[in-house]
Amino acid sequence: MKLITINVHAWQEDHQREKIRKLAEVIHEKRYDAAALQEVSQHMDSPFAYDSIRRDNYGFILLQELKELGSTDYKLHWDISHIGYKVYEEGIALLTRHPVEKIDKFYITSSESIDYWKSRKIVGARIQVNGSPLSLYSCHLGWWGDEDEPYSGQIDRLTNRLDNPCFLLGDFNAADSLTGEGYDYLLQKGFVDTHKHARTRRGNRTIKGKIAGWENNDEALKIDHIFTNDEVLILHSSVIFDGENEPVISDHYGLEIEYKRK
Repeated sequence: MKLITINVHAWQEDHQREKIRKLAEVIHEKRYDAAALQEVSQHMDSPFAYDSIRRDNYGFILLQELKELGSTDYKLHWDISHIGYKVYEEGIALLTRHPVEKIDKFYITSSESIDYWKSRKIVGARIQVNGSPLSLYSCHLGWWGDEDEPYSGQIDRLTNRLDNPCFLLGDFNAADSLTGEGYDYLLQKGFVDTHKHARTRRGNRTIKGKIAGWENNDEALKIDHIFTNDEVLILHSSVIFDGENEPVISDHYGLEIEYKRK
């Protein structure tokens, strides 16, 4: 089983279409079982393609690129979290090529208004892989110390909603190097960091310096993670799209894992 997560910083990147194409090429080549994407945006004035998906939805365009490459079996599951950069409907997405039993979309913040930028939604799916169920959640959380939307409350709402065992993938805005904060709080809920439990691993940072939400940061930090409470053997974990392992396509690097059930 192969999984990947990346905050794609949709429509805030130079050469955006080229970067979408690169992500599609890697997904097509590696045949991930699922991809969790954050900051998957669409312009609020763009025409609808179908349902709530507009024609310039980053995930929708990614899906078209995959189809052109020959990967026609991926399906997009997306929902809006809040309005970003004044004109974008910013959301969360899961792509998977396996049959879906259930989709679960829910807020983990007290606010459920798309007009409030701190509103945070999760997109989860229970899929069938070789006859066995697998629950995955694409996550984009706030920040430790936020008095408006406390981080612990977001984690509590998240973990109370899960179909266990499961994988949590995404931008947690929680550095693994900061003890006693969000990263540790989630581990206390019975999860393990797959990167640190991998037999082999590459890379240890997913952002570098100042980015949106980390304007005072001057370090390289790992704030994007894949957690699980399942009994699995993590064969390999690697930071990707960092300029060494594939070109940079966002202000975040991605994270990929390969695992098998014990």
